[in-house]
Amino acid sequence: MTALSQPPVIDPARIALFLDLDGTLAPIKSRPDLVGPEPRRTAILNDLQKRLQGRLAVLSGRTLAEIDRILEGAAPAAAGVHGLERRTADGRLFASHPHPAVTGAGERFAAFTDEDPGLLVERKAQSVALHYRNAPERAEAALALAETLAAETGLVLQRGHGVAELRTPGGDKGDALIAFMAEPPFAGARPIMVGDDLTDEAAFRAAAALGGFGVLVGPDRQTAARHRLNDVEAVLGWLAASAEPQPCRAA
Repeated sequence: MTALSQPPVIDPARIALFLDLDGTLAPIKSRPDLVGPEPRRTAILNDLQKRLQGRLAVLSGRTLAEIDRILEGAAPAAAGVHGLERRTADGRLFASHPHPAVTGAGERFAAFTDEDPGLLVERKAQSVALHYRNAPERAEAALALAETLAAETGLVLQRGHGVAELRTPGGDKGDALIAFMAEPPFAGARPIMVGDDLTDEAAFRAAAALGGFGVLVGPDRQTAARHRLNDVEAVLGWLAASAEPQPCRAA
């Protein structure tokens, strides 16, 4: 596996920027609800929105409401629940109809937690997630349950860092990126996707197919990304540098 290089400082006049949230713009916390607004991050995103003339979107596993809460409205264009809901730059909303099995899967997940404080069930309209980051000894059983439910219900199993999510079949982050790139103000730009998790790989591939590239956040691994940043702090530093006017930029 070839080591990934650090991404170049981007040229805001030429690119469209797509960003994951947890593990990319915000550190992963023990509970999803512990992630909240951060003034420096919000300021960087607002500056980038202006420099990119609106060609910035957040692609997250969180809902649009949670994206707005955490980023304080700094991402008008966004896709939530791994692409199952999407808001365009001009405010139009698209959402997949929830699969009827999501509710029952949530009940099965809740029964599995058995009042274990290390386990958490996160319910969304189109999906339900079982977080086991704080109970690593139950990871194997949690994944086995999720795989069984996926086979029984037709829900799609989405694995992540310490989480197994069962989601309504439909678009992923790659599909969301492609949809944004077909619309103003993104159309005609070069897409860059920044993310840390396996859920971001579809968007890395989509960005590359459209002439751009992906940036992996975290340790080196097998990935479709071309570049890498170490952690959230490195991402914010790179974004801040990209938001500043410079005499010569690379794309």
